[in-house]
Amino acid sequence: MDKFNRISIEDYAYELPNERIAHYPLDKRDNSALLIYRNGKIDKDTFHNVPDLLPPGSLMVFNDTRVVQARLLFQKETGAHIEIFCLEPVGEIKDIQLAFQQKKLSSWYCLVGNAKKWKKGVLSQKTLNGTELTVSKGEKYKDGFIIHFRWSNEALSFAEVLEDAGKTPLPPYISRKAEEEDKYRYQTVFARYSGSVAAPTAGLHFTEQVLQNISDKNIEITWLTLHVGAGTFKPVSSDNIKDHQMHSEQVMISRKSIELLKKHCAGQIISVGTTSLRTLESIYWLGVKLINGYHFNDAGFNIAQWEPYEYAGKNLPPVKEALNAVLHFMNEENQETIHGETSLIIVPGYEIKLANILITNFHLPRSTLLLLVAAFVGDDWKRIYNFALENNFRFLSYGDSCLLYKNLQNKIF
Repeated sequence: MDKFNRISIEDYAYELPNERIAHYPLDKRDNSALLIYRNGKIDKDTFHNVPDLLPPGSLMVFNDTRVVQARLLFQKETGAHIEIFCLEPVGEIKDIQLAFQQKKLSSWYCLVGNAKKWKKGVLSQKTLNGTELTVSKGEKYKDGFIIHFRWSNEALSFAEVLEDAGKTPLPPYISRKAEEEDKYRYQTVFARYSGSVAAPTAGLHFTEQVLQNISDKNIEITWLTLHVGAGTFKPVSSDNIKDHQMHSEQVMISRKSIELLKKHCAGQIISVGTTSLRTLESIYWLGVKLINGYHFNDAGFNIAQWEPYEYAGKNLPPVKEALNAVLHFMNEENQETIHGETSLIIVPGYEIKLANILITNFHLPRSTLLLLVAAFVGDDWKRIYNFALENNFRFLSYGDSCLLYKNLQNKIF
């Protein structure tokens, strides 16, 4: 455990000029540049060719979460503008998908911009379809407030109200206001379950045609869900990674997906994005915990930030055995889908258990996402990022992509 606690975030810094950050998407999703890292070699291609670069007979895993239009703008009678950013539900309903399906009223933990100008009272606005949306500010909570929402059209869910009234929650490094096109472009073409306030950006490059070409290459596709929270943009402010508090995110995965993972775990598994990878690894650790007598209730399982690292130096069960434990639990409980939360952090020295290949974007310096990439490819992350900077790749959420093959060297456990 001490080996991981001594990691300095400054070792994962690089210079990212502002002009290299993509503030708008390309006209066509699959025209993005693709960096390929395999067996220590780095090449360049275009994303629409990715089906030809993947091993036939492998399994590709996508995160099918849907970005919610989670930013709301209100104007007080004084003219002051108040911005409300919905983060997570509060109250009896903790499941984020169920919370978005609430009718008439809902309460959320929110960040509030210009909160000092909103001492008391109710703010309201009419949405595009004429629904009256009102908000009241409750008690202070974490870094924000509890906000109570109420709307006039009882037939609409909260997700539908936000879709009509809200703005796309673009990440803070995109220095512009959200535009109408962002509702479509900051969303994957396969998005299904509402719950994220940030896109699983590796999936933004895929088109229906690319997905079809992947299937035509005899590559199986499966889905899982991790609802991406705003904590994904939280910078690592401490020099030592052990002092960083990882955010917790809700995940779910079906029995069918776990069966496919079991089928392919001795072959090639391709994770589309860091969110998919964290979910896959969390499922492995759930299996380990179940083997060791773990029990959880209807609220779902939980994988804590550093929990897996406590197993460093110990004999771990094979992936198939861990997946079998999860499937056995689902059979015993008659569950088709398993739900939980994970705050797992993946740092250099951690050996990825379930994926051999990672498709991902380029990430911020000093970020937990860059630490994950370094765990996947080792110190070669520096060569990869230098190549990208020298070859005019576009960075971050609307930027270009990487196809990374796992580097098996320098793994601790």
